[in-house]
Amino acid sequence: MLFVEKNRPIPPQEINMKEIARDKLIRDKLKKAQSSPVRTYIDLTVGNVSFQQFLLFEFLTCILGPMPGGLGFYMRKTFYPLLFKKVGKGLIIGRNVVIRHPDKIELGDYVTIDDNSLIDARGAGPGRVVIENNVIINRNCMIQAKAGPIILGERTSIGSNSAIVSMDGVEIGEAVLTDGGCYISSGAYRTDDQEMAIMDQGAYSKGPIRIGTKAWIGTGVTVLDGVTIGEGAVIGAGAVVTKDIPKHTVATGIPAKI
Repeated sequence: MLFVEKNRPIPPQEINMKEIARDKLIRDKLKKAQSSPVRTYIDLTVGNVSFQQFLLFEFLTCILGPMPGGLGFYMRKTFYPLLFKKVGKGLIIGRNVVIRHPDKIELGDYVTIDDNSLIDARGAGPGRVVIENNVIINRNCMIQAKAGPIILGERTSIGSNSAIVSMDGVEIGEAVLTDGGCYISSGAYRTDDQEMAIMDQGAYSKGPIRIGTKAWIGTGVTVLDGVTIGEGAVIGAGAVVTKDIPKHTVATGIPAKI
């Protein structure tokens, strides 16, 4: 993030950064709740779908979402596919999984989403949230498309307690292993005006995050926006990745260095 003095001209390298539309930010959306709470709830949970589809979503997520044991496993496996834009065979969804805008989510074959995870495609746009074949999202993960698509390639595994937040796109290749507690997030807030709260100055992104095929992202790694991690690269535990990492290299530290 760049810290700049008030009224200083924006440097050329910052001009090319993509502005994030304010209507994509959750704080601005929640303001509408004061005048139309029902419409805002529908907008945040399912988006622009028929009222019948909304009622189906409410019934399935309220009744089946927290259902324990083998019965809950079977009922979610049988009926949750009705919610999604596209879904393959063998879907497994754990307890208390939160799904938002399922009409923008595409799931491949044998996808597993473990307990207490969030899959939110609200701001994915035409790119959608795509989770390909044999992907495992372990428990307590957050996959959130705020203002850009998310693609998780085949056989990728997202470690427990991890967060993937897309402000301009996140693309993770095939057979990528991420350990627990990783934070993959694009986007930052402007700080030009020292008199204005940072949250009110608008957000921007340096570009999408891309993680190449067969990479390994260690425990507690943070990957920031505009970064590309090459095929087969290894990022050591606790590293903060602020610049591109070439393929088949090992990078560690804060900031991450080869």
